[in-house]
Amino acid sequence: MFAIGIGATSLLTLFTPPLAHTSTSLLIAVRVVEGLFEGVTYPCIHAVWSRWAPAGERARLATFAFSGSYAGTVVSMPLCSLLAHYTGWPGIFYVFGIMGLVWTTIWWLAVKESPEKDPLISPSELKYIQDSRGTQAIEGSKIRHPWRAILTSGPVWAIVMAHFSENWGFYTLLTFLPTFMQDVFKFKTSQTGWVSAVPYLAMAIVLQVAGHLADWLLQKGVLSRTNIRKLFNCGAFLAQTIFMIAASYATSVAGCLVCLTIAVGLGGFAWSGFSVNHLDIAPPHASVLMGLSNTIATLPGIISPPLAGSIVTGKTAEEWRVVFFISSAIYLLGAIIYGIFCSGEKQPWVVEAETEPSFDTDGASVTTARGYDNKAMDHSEM
Repeated sequence: MFAIGIGATSLLTLFTPPLAHTSTSLLIAVRVVEGLFEGVTYPCIHAVWSRWAPAGERARLATFAFSGSYAGTVVSMPLCSLLAHYTGWPGIFYVFGIMGLVWTTIWWLAVKESPEKDPLISPSELKYIQDSRGTQAIEGSKIRHPWRAILTSGPVWAIVMAHFSENWGFYTLLTFLPTFMQDVFKFKTSQTGWVSAVPYLAMAIVLQVAGHLADWLLQKGVLSRTNIRKLFNCGAFLAQTIFMIAASYATSVAGCLVCLTIAVGLGGFAWSGFSVNHLDIAPPHASVLMGLSNTIATLPGIISPPLAGSIVTGKTAEEWRVVFFISSAIYLLGAIIYGIFCSGEKQPWVVEAETEPSFDTDGASVTTARGYDNKAMDHSEM
């Protein structure tokens, strides 16, 4: 699923320039289809970690994977500036489309569905992962998702709100930071790509530090899992609130860039909070929880650009200040809600994997899932 998502998106990226020259409607249609394929990637990351990640290493592994989003931004922003300058804008789509297809090929050949299917894994490592992971990722198992419990769970909606808040700031800056630098500080297009990449470089670095620090605190017993998630997430959001406001009042390029770099970089600590939290509260359901939170967290990418565009009509610093204030307010709201409702413990509604039932010669079921109805077991015991 992961390979299909990235591969199809990459292939459609290659078709974008000719379709853009052909029809605006076709361009919009292909972008929508790309979004549908791209939408599987974040849930798939959690599905992978639910099978591969030992409990004590979730934060560092998940944040390492998610840091690719920001490392990609660091590379793509300046590279897009160069490609647009030397090859024209279509070169951007051709280069990244080909890179995506190369990645898809490597993933398909190298990565296995689970540790149990990897011929190169050592027996000791396989046992370590299985013992730590629990039963939720047994091969050939089925997971029944308790949707009513999921949709009425406070910890689930704490994650959703935190994900929404972090993405609001991320999409706002990702979409408008080059424009902001041009409007307020008169930067040229060829320069903004390099400058705009700096905050995301900080984010990619901080993600690594935050993931290792969160796991270290957990392993040493310094704080409970819940308090670690709250500290990292809420602390990051509060700091981002402050530095986003500070950036809006900066009078120099250097001062603005420092504030934005700190604001975006500290988001790495937040990702060691909410982004790992799906695996804490419901490991068997982590992929669907990520799908839920990422769906809602993608809404800022739809809402933020037109909202900012309606505010920034005169391209003044005062108008941009309003955009930054909105992002800061959403960060603050996310910190409050996550701080109140967050949990780092497995929830009582979690349902473990259900193995396919086998039958004895009388047709009676002799296997049941943990946490399910035990009538079949009672019958076989009788």
